[in-house]
Amino acid sequence: MANRLTQIATRTGDNGTTGLGDNTRVSKNSLRVHAMGDVDELNSHIGLLLCEPMPEGMRTLLVEIQHQLFNLGGELSIPGYELLKPEAVLALDEALAEHNANLPRLQEFILPAGTRAASQAHVCRTVARRAERAVVALGQQDPLKDTPRQYLNRLSDLMFVLARVLNRYRTDGTVGDDVYWKSERMAKNQD
Repeated sequence: MANRLTQIATRTGDNGTTGLGDNTRVSKNSLRVHAMGDVDELNSHIGLLLCEPMPEGMRTLLVEIQHQLFNLGGELSIPGYELLKPEAVLALDEALAEHNANLPRLQEFILPAGTRAASQAHVCRTVARRAERAVVALGQQDPLKDTPRQYLNRLSDLMFVLARVLNRYRTDGTVGDDVYWKSERMAKNQD
């Protein structure tokens, strides 16, 4: 592991395979590699979200999530290994409760829109759902611990809540809101 970053272009993947953390090689199209890639993409999208203005506590939370996603990626790259601990899921539960506490109750569906930060949080939410599906598919083929699946499920819920918080967050002291879906059915029920 000590020399893992000494050479970036190794050319060992030119044949369509990649090395796992246990030194086995698998197809780049394997379920494990898809799951690892989706988690990596999610982490990158969170990095992009961190470029936006947000409450400082949220920034700290997202940086911690990035570290936990690295743990998750490491766990996926070494079959049978555990890096992501159940305490990480509990931390997401606590963050969900904290950030959801001051939000108004949803009466209708919202669009993945609003501020740029909120929209990026929605992108993170959807990529987290895709990563979760990839982990579920992998778990049906290879035994996995429950924590990776639970973490991604909880994280997608948290990203939805954070998007709502970010739609309300303004540096000028005003308060924003979600972008609501204009459903024909709902409109008829209001008439």
